[in-house]
Amino acid sequence: MLFEECVRGRRSVRKFSDQDISQSVLEEIVDLARFSPSWKNTQVPRYHVIKNPQIKEEIARNCVLNFDFNAKTILRCKALVLVTVVEKLSGYEPDGSFSTSQGDRWEMFDAGIATQTFCLSAYAKGVGSVILGVFDENKIRQYISLPQGERVTNLIALGYPLEPAKAAPPRKDVSELLHVVE
Repeated sequence: MLFEECVRGRRSVRKFSDQDISQSVLEEIVDLARFSPSWKNTQVPRYHVIKNPQIKEEIARNCVLNFDFNAKTILRCKALVLVTVVEKLSGYEPDGSFSTSQGDRWEMFDAGIATQTFCLSAYAKGVGSVILGVFDENKIRQYISLPQGERVTNLIALGYPLEPAKAAPPRKDVSELLHVVE
C-alpha cells in the first residue's frame, strides 16, 4: 500500500467483525510502530493488548467516565490497546530536569506519533482502529496490572472492520492550514 493511500484511506472504525486478530498481525503492527520517532530516541511508548472479553467489559462499564459511545466501541472491538509511556524519559535530562519549557508534554507528543503510526500500520494490515481518549487511568489499573512508571496516554480499539469505510469528511483547504514566513 502506498503511503499516500494509507493516510487518505484510514478512518476511525467503531464496528468490528468477529474475526480475531492474530498474534503475528499484532506483532507486525508493533514492529512498524516501533520506528516512530521519539525524543532523543527514548522509545517510550508501550502497547498493552487486552483480548480478554471480561476485562474489556469491566473497562467499558467502569473506566470510560460514563461515555457510552466509547463503552460500546470497546465491547465491540476484538482487542483493546492501552498505549502507555515510560515516564520521566521523554523531554527530560539525565538529572531529571526538563529539557525544554514543554515539560513532560513530550511524553504525550511521542505517544501521539506512535499511536498514529500504530493505527496506520494496522490499516495497512486491514485492521481497523479508533483512538479513544475518555478514560480513567486509575480505574483501568484496577482491572489490568501495568508496570510501575508507565502512564496510560490513550486507548485504541482494534478489529477487522464490519463494513467498508465511508468517504473522508470534508478537510480544510491547505490555504487555511499552511502559513509560510519568508
